[in-house]
Amino acid sequence: MGTNQDDEIEIDLKELFYVIKRKLWIILLTGIVGAVSIGLYTAMVMKPVYTSSTMLYIVNKTTTLTSLTDLQLGTQLTKDYKVLVTSRPVTAQVITNLDLNLSHEQLVKKIKVDNPTDTRILTISVEDTDPYMAKSIADEFASVASARMAEIMDSVPPNIVEEAYLPTQKTKPSITKNTMIGGIAGIFLAGAVILVLFVMNDAIKTPEDVEKYLGLNTLATIPVFEDETGAKKKKSKRKKSRR
Repeated sequence: MGTNQDDEIEIDLKELFYVIKRKLWIILLTGIVGAVSIGLYTAMVMKPVYTSSTMLYIVNKTTTLTSLTDLQLGTQLTKDYKVLVTSRPVTAQVITNLDLNLSHEQLVKKIKVDNPTDTRILTISVEDTDPYMAKSIADEFASVASARMAEIMDSVPPNIVEEAYLPTQKTKPSITKNTMIGGIAGIFLAGAVILVLFVMNDAIKTPEDVEKYLGLNTLATIPVFEDETGAKKKKSKRKKSRR
């Protein structure tokens, strides 16, 4: 019994393979259409996004840079400052200073604050469709956040290690990446549709299907003949072509 089940599964897999093989041109064509469509959409519709970054160096008021305790305290302060950078007082001041038409939530989505491992450096990165605006927001965040940190922590303001730069190349979207995703999605979608339609089609088309699904032996097959009207139409077409 186990052998018969294995044979049935093998036959089914073979059928699926041949279905995919017969419809391979449709799958590839759909993949090409998907890749071209997403590529054109990315290039012509999606706006390029630029990223500008600035860096702050966190130094505690009493840090002497000589003891392990000082270093650990500086590292802990860096983590606290990382949270303060995107606090509402800071974002509100940045919005006011630059006269931005953005809410706190919208501005925070543009900001990314990183703290490289084992350092007291804060990297503030800003994404925007305007490279000049990305630079301005990053610089303003560094200035406002530095003053706010000194006020809250009663310590020396963090030093600005590197001012924001003007980005000249977009960081996203990637036309190549999106084109590949569109092609893969098109191929997957076409293959899935073809397989689903095949699996859901339970029509009996061959003598082998009768034996497989109904468990009956096929004694004979009856050929399908054209009806009289169809034959007459073909005859009339032949006569016209001869004239």
